[in-house]
Amino acid sequence: MKNSNEAPTRVRSFLTKKGVTLSPKVYFVDAMSAMALGLFASLLMATIFGTILKYVPEGNVFHELLSLLSRYAPASGGATGAILGVAVAYALKAPALVMFASGVVGMCGNDMLTAITAADGVTKSVSAGPAGAFICVLIACEIGKLVSGETKVDILVTPAVTLTVGMITAMLVCPAVAYVMYWLGYFINYATTIMPFFMGIIISVVVGIILTLPISSAAICAMIGISGLAGGAAVAGCCAQMVGFAVASFRENKWGGVVAQGIGTSMLQMGNIVKKPLIWLPATLASAITGPVSTCLFKLECSGVSAGMGTCGLVGPIGVFSDMGFTPMSVFGVLTVCIVLPAILSLVFSEIMRRLGWIEYGDMKLNL
Repeated sequence: MKNSNEAPTRVRSFLTKKGVTLSPKVYFVDAMSAMALGLFASLLMATIFGTILKYVPEGNVFHELLSLLSRYAPASGGATGAILGVAVAYALKAPALVMFASGVVGMCGNDMLTAITAADGVTKSVSAGPAGAFICVLIACEIGKLVSGETKVDILVTPAVTLTVGMITAMLVCPAVAYVMYWLGYFINYATTIMPFFMGIIISVVVGIILTLPISSAAICAMIGISGLAGGAAVAGCCAQMVGFAVASFRENKWGGVVAQGIGTSMLQMGNIVKKPLIWLPATLASAITGPVSTCLFKLECSGVSAGMGTCGLVGPIGVFSDMGFTPMSVFGVLTVCIVLPAILSLVFSEIMRRLGWIEYGDMKLNL
């Protein structure tokens, strides 16, 4: 009986020694959060620079600089895939050689094209995008960690194994990932155009909840390729959570809470939500209203990672302006849907719940 337990114990000890935890939290919270930061540092910044570029006259150094910045960090054919690979490997605490090789794996997973017959009957070349990069790097990195430091020619073996595993994974997995992500994104985006009211509610509430959970809503929005009205609804839901909690908890957290939650993240409230889930209701109800207001009234549009950022660094509103331009309707719509309406609605709902005794002073207190 003793011998039968030795092998599993040795395997667990070896995995622990190599930093392979097989932990869902590490893979789907830490790694996805790091991936979102990678998207922010590459794709999202390229989008912001590209938006500014539209309003800068040609023929000056600033225009050339913005042009270069927006050119070398796009979603495909640029630095995004490599940055995603390094970001995920960093979250997995990979050794240096594994991390650097993961950059190549990430680029391959992000950019590898698959021929898909679209809804209009036209065959398109579609990449697996961030989802493909995430899966490929996750597998390649963990295998790479197992062989790292095990041979005297580690400088050759470790990157070779990481790259080989990553490329094989990309060849086997990315076509299926591209297919699923394309049609999932297509369904969500198309369904929102034909049922803007109901889909506006669903997307706004779901993406807003994901934003507050310790999961990356930005990474998920980028993976499924959310865009158009659906992206606008996602922005509305994320903003409702962040602005909603900032306003609803103002008496406990004052202006520090407004900045930390309204421009930082509503995820700060997760500890309080676990203790008392009812405090989540005001912001969630607000998102259920602002979502259809966005899709049906202002018809706000946004795409990709920006749609899942909300008011964090004002990325969500910037994403809307990037897709729609600076027009009186877009500016008024963003101010109404992203700031004014969620603030008013969340305050009203929270005050009603305080009067009813469902929320008490201190329930949303943060240690700032």
